[in-house]
Amino acid sequence: MEQLQTLPPPSHLSHSALSFLDHKLHTATVLAESPNFVAELQTQCSELDRALSELTRRLGAGLAAYASFSGEIHSLFDGVNSKLNELAATCSSGIVTDEGRAEEEGKGGKGFREELATLAKEVARLETVRVYAETALKLDTLVGDIEDAVSYTMSKNIRKHSSDENSGDMRLFAIKTLKTTEEILTSITKMHPQWRHIVSAVDHRVDRALAILRPQAIADHRALLALLGWPPALSALTSSHSDARNANQVSNPLQSMQADHKLKYSENFLALCNLQELQRKRKSRQLVGHDREVALRQPLWAIEELVNPLSLASQKHFSKWVDKPEFIFTLVFKITRDYVDSVDEMLQPLVDEAKVVGYSCREEWISAMVTSLSTYLAKEVFPSYITQLDEESVTGVQSSAKISWLHLIDLMIAFDKKIISMVEHSGILLSLDDDILRRISSLSVFCDRPDWLDLWAEIELGDALDKLKPETENESNWKKKIESAVLSTGTNDHKSPLVSSAFVRRLASVVERCRSLPTVTLRSKFLRLVGVPIIRKFFDSVLIRCQEAEGLTALTDNDALVKVAVSINAAHYFESVLKEWSEDVFFLEMGVNEDDNGELRSNTNRDSEGLPESSNRIIFDDEIKKMEEFRTEWVEKIAVVILRGFDARSREYLKNKKQWQKSEEGWTVSKTLIEALDHLQGKMSVVEEGLNSRDFVAVWRSLAAGIDRLIFNGILLSNAKFHNGGVERFGSDLDVLFGVFGAWCLRPEGFFPKSNEGLKLLKMDEKRVQECMTGGKRWLKDNGIRHLSASEAEKILKNRVFTS
Repeated sequence: MEQLQTLPPPSHLSHSALSFLDHKLHTATVLAESPNFVAELQTQCSELDRALSELTRRLGAGLAAYASFSGEIHSLFDGVNSKLNELAATCSSGIVTDEGRAEEEGKGGKGFREELATLAKEVARLETVRVYAETALKLDTLVGDIEDAVSYTMSKNIRKHSSDENSGDMRLFAIKTLKTTEEILTSITKMHPQWRHIVSAVDHRVDRALAILRPQAIADHRALLALLGWPPALSALTSSHSDARNANQVSNPLQSMQADHKLKYSENFLALCNLQELQRKRKSRQLVGHDREVALRQPLWAIEELVNPLSLASQKHFSKWVDKPEFIFTLVFKITRDYVDSVDEMLQPLVDEAKVVGYSCREEWISAMVTSLSTYLAKEVFPSYITQLDEESVTGVQSSAKISWLHLIDLMIAFDKKIISMVEHSGILLSLDDDILRRISSLSVFCDRPDWLDLWAEIELGDALDKLKPETENESNWKKKIESAVLSTGTNDHKSPLVSSAFVRRLASVVERCRSLPTVTLRSKFLRLVGVPIIRKFFDSVLIRCQEAEGLTALTDNDALVKVAVSINAAHYFESVLKEWSEDVFFLEMGVNEDDNGELRSNTNRDSEGLPESSNRIIFDDEIKKMEEFRTEWVEKIAVVILRGFDARSREYLKNKKQWQKSEEGWTVSKTLIEALDHLQGKMSVVEEGLNSRDFVAVWRSLAAGIDRLIFNGILLSNAKFHNGGVERFGSDLDVLFGVFGAWCLRPEGFFPKSNEGLKLLKMDEKRVQECMTGGKRWLKDNGIRHLSASEAEKILKNRVFTS
């Protein structure tokens, strides 16, 4: 048997060769069978040598075919050039007379032009064929070089004299060749889109090469990181006494590398970055015409390879802290903060050198750490909490599952705020784009699990309503008013009860928690699931109180009026808060998002006027509209109730037609009107005391309009005869009535237009009455009578009796 050669010293062997020998020859029994093992390796090497010889032969055959094909193309072009030269000579030497030229053109001119056009097309076709053939051959050569380089890197572990340096060089050569190939394919896509078959064929072969090259590059990168001592030990990071001042003192193995290791790591890092950028360009070309941003944006592979082993090491601790998630968030934040500066300082220059567009090492490190946390929460923590919730719902026994869930959400929100603060202080600009917010938010777990968001909303809503229930049932909260309830867009005279403040605070808490969600869609959905029901609960509370007051006394009792007024105040304050919030960009962008999502639905969901049923620009539009309608309805009811009382107490005053034939001596106002005026003034004092100023204005204006109609129809149009004393008496009564409303406006007669203008007509002398009767509508308008028709004025004036 051939004598075996001894191995060279270990220092002369590569790390991969030593690992291979340790793995294969780990026991004395296996070592005894080493001759068979050597024979097997030699057989494999022989087969690889034969494969290499076959590839060399194929390459030679391809080159020979290319040379032959190129010779044929050149001969064809020589023939074309000779024909063109003959045509040029014929045209230059063909001197004929005008008659002969005309005869020549008549006989053969048309055929000559057709032959020349055909020849030009043939020349263009041959040129296209030549370019296609040369491009195809060039691409075949490049792809062959790529496949050879990939094959070499695959076989490096079983070749006797292979080295990591040679393997790295071959990988760099493969990446450089891939870049050249991609540039050619991009050019073909732009200049010759009809050559899609050759592009597809090359893409197929390149994809196969990349499927081998990328895993190999990542595996080598991981082996190098392990050799360098990454990930670092977490024992120093778990100390409870460390703080931000010691963050820069944490040891980073990447900063303590020796010169040769640093060079090797830099080359490996650049190779991964170049490979990723190449992959991005290929995807960009292949996805032309599609939503490329979604597919092209990937985390930086080299940063992911730093985070993944750290994440695996951390999960050994996480598994012990499922019931104490605050430790999980503390550890992740500490690791993120302690290494972000060193990672950025060392690796960002390499990313810039690799020309990887749009990547920041600082941002990638933070987002990768947050993503690892979100992944662990989604796989381990949330399922555990959901199991507890399911057990609680089955057994019916109240447990701490919901409290634990809300506590976890609180921790996630607090963690995200600290991460965002870190990002902002690092100089990274947070745009309105949801993408970066999603990558640095632990709440992004809800993006992929909308059912979990529904569950969170259900728990959040239940907790909010449970806390609001005692606030709503406490009657003192409806009697005490909010102090210093000043809004930036309105007055502070809301006279709102404390219960409305409790609802606003709870809703504000929900909005604040909603702000932490990383996308507009999630925020909008969460507010609709939690915020809107809280508003509706408040609306139901004030509505029920008003209905109870109306049902008990029909609002004739002062206490009932006060109860309704307090409810209106609460609704007005809540409505004002919602309107002020709705001017914030946070809510406006939700409205825009709703409009964008509703464009497709609007075509099939339209009302009779051709508009969408819900064209909301603000998320709380429907609730604000309900509050406005509620206030309008119950303000009108208060005015109607007071008007009914006034009508009932002034019935005798309105029915007595004879009283206008004489004045009432010694009285400023008619005796039969005093009780009605007293009732009016008493009820309005109660309402003014209890109701906010804006809605009180609506009450007295509505009441003034009702009394105006009552007096006009019941007295002026009742065919009662007005003598001079009656006119004076009627004018005194109206002056007293106007005086009641004069406490709330400067010109109260303007709110009694028909009664006031009717009195003006009655006060006219006989001559002007005749002018009015003959002048008609134009005369009325010229004399400032704008609220009475000609027929109404005529009817009033016919009842005017002039006595000497």
